[in-house]
Amino acid sequence: MPINKYTIDQQGQGQFNQGQIIENKPIGFPQDGGAVTPYGNLFYWAKATALVDSTIALHPHQGFEIMSFVLEGRIRHYDTQQRDWIPLDKGDVQIIRAGSGISHAEHMEAGSVMFQIWFDPGLRQTLQQDASYDDYRSDAFDWQDGVMDYRKADDGIVMDSLGVEIMRRKLSSRTELPLKKANHYSIYVLGGSGSIGAEEVNIDDFIILHDEDALTIEPSESLELFIVATPTELPYKRYAELYSMSA
Repeated sequence: MPINKYTIDQQGQGQFNQGQIIENKPIGFPQDGGAVTPYGNLFYWAKATALVDSTIALHPHQGFEIMSFVLEGRIRHYDTQQRDWIPLDKGDVQIIRAGSGISHAEHMEAGSVMFQIWFDPGLRQTLQQDASYDDYRSDAFDWQDGVMDYRKADDGIVMDSLGVEIMRRKLSSRTELPLKKANHYSIYVLGGSGSIGAEEVNIDDFIILHDEDALTIEPSESLELFIVATPTELPYKRYAELYSMSA
């Protein structure tokens, strides 16, 4: 399977509050104009950067699992279940299992950067469940030999979405990364440059591949990657399939 690379210019674009918060979206909504549509149980992925202090107003969610990864700075989160503003600092992670419905708002301090990634856990089931969430502080995740595993077996992030693996990797030398052929691998370049397979990559590039059992990664000097693995086959209808059935 060839490696598909999408530069920041090929990704979707978005903004809030007249450009106070700007976004590039490796996987966006149709109106965002990006090249990539949802696949497997990975539905949406945005990198948001706050140019000034700014608040994304209260808005609703249902069904999806929504994860926020604070890459820089600080955000604060409010939801209609907790009814309080909770701070999340660099390295912290939050998951909202939106279930039958929840509304939330986010405040981003100037200079803050975060990923928001949505997963489709099977909406026919999750829409019948109560909403829930968890906050995970940065000290819950350790770097071990250049790898931070967010879903480690003992006490990693708890998800309803099947078969999801999430990790960050810091690489300074040529590495052969073992893969599972039954997975999609979605890779965001957080920093540095180098090559992934036959593709030259730089910061903010997004890579998709599947049906491979190994991947060669070669940093120029250093390379930091955010990697999400998801199953290519699911035992339920995804949102896009349900929507087209009802259209």
